Parts: sequence; structure tokens; C-alpha cells
Amino acid sequence: MQKIYGSAAEALDGVLFDGMTIAAGGFGLCGIPELLIAAIRDAGVKDLTIASNNAGVDDFGLGLLLQSKQVKKMMSSYVGENAEFMRQYLSGELELEFNPQGTLAERMRAGGAGIAGFYTKTGVGTVIAEGKEHKDFDGETYILERGIFADLSIVKAWKADDTGNLVFRKTARNFNPPAATCGKICIAEVEEIVPRGALDPDGIHLPGIYVHRLIQGEHEKRIEQRTIRAA
Repeated sequence: MQKIYGSAAEALDGVLFDGMTIAAGGFGLCGIPELLIAAIRDAGVKDLTIASNNAGVDDFGLGLLLQSKQVKKMMSSYVGENAEFMRQYLSGELELEFNPQGTLAERMRAGGAGIAGFYTKTGVGTVIAEGKEHKDFDGETYILERGIFADLSIVKAWKADDTGNLVFRKTARNFNPPAATCGKICIAEVEEIVPRGALDPDGIHLPGIYVHRLIQGEHEKRIEQRTIRAA
């Protein structure tokens, strides 16, 4: 199977539709699929549900899709850096499903493993538990969380070979692997595509069986917040 495409727009061709659910990798602005996000914005699809650790910032990352009013619902664990997200949520324009970070990652991993749901103690007794099934195990109360099954996964990796085996760099190995597994189609953008056999098999973080399409590109790698000491 030929997995390498010439651009993000080409890789997304025939995949996008209104009302779809997208799982997006990254943490803050680290390891986000910025090229694919920009191409989704340019494609103009709307009423999207996006499962991602965060919502980007106002003019970068998933914040671009919020600016263009293409997102109907966010499933996230942190949204504190995006003023437009706050405005849309408080005005009732945007649905929000808050998840503790570990729960969100496990929901993605569960979806990728074909697991419909799991029980966790995280969130018991809080607003997170409202409307969810409660069950006791060994005298402790747990809540039922559903696995995430997305129409599309978009992720960012450091290196790939032509079969789609992925290697993530440092902190970018966060939500990207579980996000990649839970979509019907996974598209990965990478900094470098190396020849088959160049990657150490023991160093591969995500097997290529999960990855359907690949692009290579230049990335901005913007820093979310920079704090420096006065001279």
C-alpha cells in the first residue's frame, strides 16, 4: 500500500465530511499535527467533534478551527490558553466534554483496542461523574467511561518509514500514540521519512499497521509560553 502523500490536503482528500469525529494528538502545542489542522480548516468541513488534550491557542493548532467556527464539540482535558474557546463555550456556541487527562488518554487507547468502555475511580463525586453509570468493586465506587471511536485520527511524529512505522520525539510521545489508534483512518505528519529498515525495530513507538497515510513537512514548532530570567 502506498502511504506517502505529497501534502496534507492530498492526504485528507476523500476522508473529510461534515459532522465527523476527529482524534488529534499533541499536548499544548507540542506534537500537534499543525499541517493537517490547517488543511482541515482550508477544506471547510463543519460541525466537527474533536477529541484532543487541548484546544490549541487562538491563532495556532486547533484554535484555527475554533476561529473558523468549524468545531461543534470539544472533548478535552485542558483548554486554558484559548480565549476564543472560552468565548464560544460561555456563549453556548460550543459543546464541551471535560475529561481528566488520564481518562481521555485511556478512552482513546480503549477505542483503539476495541474496548467499548471501562470503569475508573477518577472523577467519582465530581461533575465528571454526572449522568454516568456507577458501580462498586471491592467496596470502591467507579464510573463507566466510554472508549473513543473516531472517524479520523491526525497525529504528528518525528520520523517514519514508508510503511508508516512511527517514532515520536520526547514530549510529543504523549497523546499521539493513543489518538492514532482510535480512528478508522489515521493520517500522520512527520519531519522525516526514512528508508524501510532504517528504524530500529525496538525503537518504534507506533507500528505502521495503524497508519494509513503519511506526509512529510516543515513545522513551526511554536512555543506555547516562554518564561525567561531577566538579564
